[in-house]
Amino acid sequence: MIQGAMLKNAIISGSNNIAKYRKQVNDLNIFPVPDGDTGSNMSMTIGAAADALKQLPETATAAETAKAAASAMLRGARGNSGVILSLLFRGIAKGLEAAELAGPQELVRALDLGVEEAYKAVTRPTEGTILTVARVAAEQGREALDHGAEQAAQVWDAVCMGAAQALEETPELLPVLKRAGVVDAGGQGLCLIFEGMLSVFRGGIIIESGMSEEERAQETAEFFRSAAAEFDSEINFTYCTEFVVGRDKEVSTDPLELRLYLETIGDCVLVADDEEIIKVHVHTESPGEALQRGLRYGQLLTVKIENMKEQHRQLNAAQEGDSQEPQASAPALERQEPTEELGFISVAAGEGLKSLFLELGCAVVVSGGQTMNPSTEDILQAVLATPAKRVFVLPNNKNILMAAEQTIPLATDREVIVLPTRTIPQGLSAMLAFDPDAGVEENQEAMLEAASNVNTGLVTFAARDSEFGSDAIRRGDILGLKNGKLHYIEKDPVSTCVRVARSLSTKQTSFITIIYGDGITAEQAQEAKRQLSAKVHSDVEITLVDGGQPIYYFIISVE
Repeated sequence: MIQGAMLKNAIISGSNNIAKYRKQVNDLNIFPVPDGDTGSNMSMTIGAAADALKQLPETATAAETAKAAASAMLRGARGNSGVILSLLFRGIAKGLEAAELAGPQELVRALDLGVEEAYKAVTRPTEGTILTVARVAAEQGREALDHGAEQAAQVWDAVCMGAAQALEETPELLPVLKRAGVVDAGGQGLCLIFEGMLSVFRGGIIIESGMSEEERAQETAEFFRSAAAEFDSEINFTYCTEFVVGRDKEVSTDPLELRLYLETIGDCVLVADDEEIIKVHVHTESPGEALQRGLRYGQLLTVKIENMKEQHRQLNAAQEGDSQEPQASAPALERQEPTEELGFISVAAGEGLKSLFLELGCAVVVSGGQTMNPSTEDILQAVLATPAKRVFVLPNNKNILMAAEQTIPLATDREVIVLPTRTIPQGLSAMLAFDPDAGVEENQEAMLEAASNVNTGLVTFAARDSEFGSDAIRRGDILGLKNGKLHYIEKDPVSTCVRVARSLSTKQTSFITIIYGDGITAEQAQEAKRQLSAKVHSDVEITLVDGGQPIYYFIISVE
């Protein structure tokens, strides 16, 4: 039987094991841009649990240990891979609820619940990822139990074998992995965590991470954003429907059934629940049907329905990017009472971009994005430091969206509205579309509309040798991306910037904003503007912004 102290040591060992091999997991990133950080994200997520567990008394039960780990991981989750990992352990904590000791049956049941939690958090689960590895691992653990395994270590050994087998098969499920000749990075990270836990279950040995505290701190400051699955932010349905249900204690139906139903009538579904309420968000053509289904679980406490296609605002982009003045730093992250109606926080890297978002009205700018995925806790602190009853969060990165969404049920004294901005240009356009004289719903519509009308170009460098179609990519090559997809392999960042911006431009283009970052001088930025001016229509307004962002030489907004 596994006591709380053994489970604590197992999670610490799992954390150490992935920390030890995090760089190898990062290198499994299938895209050569310098953003392969799945290993770092997962390491830092479970590392938050390890830190919390070190403060836990040795007398803590298995249930108390699992609950403390899950809570710390939820708040410390970074990137989509980290959020999925935290949800997996959240389910494990539910499975061990009230258990003083965990035997084979309790472990299998807990892992089954963990897999359920992880799968139901993703609207369209993709097989060949960490989800598949977790599911097959749980299936193998149950099979071992059914065949008479009597020790927890025997069950977990089967779990690890199942995870390893599923990992090897991920390239057969995802062709993009097969073409790159790698296995799934998130799945590999999960295998390392499970193997670290097995070391304790089997022999009581905690694997060492090989990292000093100073190295861990350095990793926290320097890790790169993850190349996780795309988030579909297109507006496919008319009505954004949000409501909160006060749970009827006599209704035992699982809220998962509500989520499954909502997915049949809409998209962008989020169902978050605890013992008291169920919070629902869905884009649908049938808001009445969504509300009727919600009433099966209890009384409606709040309801908000907005027509996302009603208004189409023309973006007024009179942006004085060239004449920025130093801006006061963001306020200290101290909790503020929600006295105002509306507030904004944004995620950005680079002093120029941070200043720009502050100028546009953000109360707090969370450091991150191109060079760092902030955790759920980082975003939650920014939300609580914003003195507003409703706080709009602009992640500006597809891999920060899930972490931002996890703050919705955590901020109990104010409403969190996550605008699914996946790039810095989308975030800037959304903020420019804000109208202080309009209501919350009208602004949300306008900001979503503005973000959806932006094309984003990126110029960065290849972090390693790779292949793209029939083209060979060499480390250090300059890469040009259009709306997240690689299109150009070049040698010079300035000419690549011009090529990307010109290819994104159409006859309807009115504004092009070139945000230049580390490694680009003001003279190079001016040269890019000069060359582009000669290649686009004279009516197009081109603006330069010194963003100071790392990783990307240029971020290009075309509207």
